[in-house]
Amino acid sequence: MGAGPSRLLGDAAFVDELRAADWRIETIEAPQAADPEIVRIAEADRRLARRVRAAAEEGAFPLVLAGNCNSCLGTVAGLDPATAAVGVVWFDAHPDFDTPDRSLGFFDGMGLAILTGNGWELLRATIPGFLPVAERDVVLVGVRDFEPHQRAPLKGSGLRVLAGSSFAPAELAGALDGLRRRVHRVYLHIDLDALDPSEGRANRYAAEGGLSLLQLEEAIDLVFGSFEVAAAAITAYDPEVDEDGRMARSARRVLRAVARGAVTGRAG
Repeated sequence: MGAGPSRLLGDAAFVDELRAADWRIETIEAPQAADPEIVRIAEADRRLARRVRAAAEEGAFPLVLAGNCNSCLGTVAGLDPATAAVGVVWFDAHPDFDTPDRSLGFFDGMGLAILTGNGWELLRATIPGFLPVAERDVVLVGVRDFEPHQRAPLKGSGLRVLAGSSFAPAELAGALDGLRRRVHRVYLHIDLDALDPSEGRANRYAAEGGLSLLQLEEAIDLVFGSFEVAAAAITAYDPEVDEDGRMARSARRVLRAVARGAVTGRAG
């Protein structure tokens, strides 16, 4: 999935469109390929945290394109959560709430757990500025694909969960209203497998019953209309499974929706 950002930005016309809207495109140098996966992810998050912090201090909006969901650690750390609490609105087909002692070994399935202070205490402390987000300050939307061991921890957590795609718009609005009582700024996380495969196949873990593209776009607009969105990320696109290019097109629409929301929110 690490090739996803390069594929999305490989469309010259799309890149020109972003630059014409005053977006600056930067790339973070990849860590040493010889290092173990977890070491590489942690180092990438440290580099990302510094880059996000610099962008925020310049008054820019950090919009991250990432291969996997663990990029959330660097992005949120870069927002300096010690100065003001950060909530999270997270779109994903999967809970991403595993910890080392309740995992089958997939590190990318732990991103939201680590972000909320569950597991990997020493490792997450190496990311400059990182502080855990309170579980009650997370709204998880679109989750529907579970391993048997994943249901109970999520049910017992403080996360607000809107499963699948059958929730009414008023339910999402209500969940965001509840979050807004506690925090005024959020990190918006979009794993593209939150979308139903009918909109294109994001990765090999894509699952039926996801959001339509229009549903996701409307949800993005609602998030930007409800909060100061301090940063956003679009993750988990694997070009190798996107044989017909539909997901690339859908992903660019999602990117446009986030970019539009960032510009409109700052203008407002």
